[in-house]
Amino acid sequence: MEYNDQMKNRMKRIEGQVKAIVRMMEEEKDCKDLVGQMSAARNAMDRAIGLVVSTNLEQCVRDQIEKGEDTEELIQEAVNLLVKSR
Repeated sequence: MEYNDQMKNRMKRIEGQVKAIVRMMEEEKDCKDLVGQMSAARNAMDRAIGLVVSTNLEQCVRDQIEKGEDTEELIQEAVNLLVKSR
């Protein structure tokens, strides 16, 4: 699978969020603020996972249809990846 710039940029933003969380810990910031930032980073990661899985699924389904093959297994695999990610 080719990972496009949109996906890479999302991951770079998440990386920045995680670095900011570590900095907050080093500065001994309030727990509420820290947990809020951690939650935001986790939500961003969840959205990135969804984007990667859906983009990959779309391409794989198109390939399978072009080959005249069944797509059910691919769809189930994508669902399992999303479930596993949580």
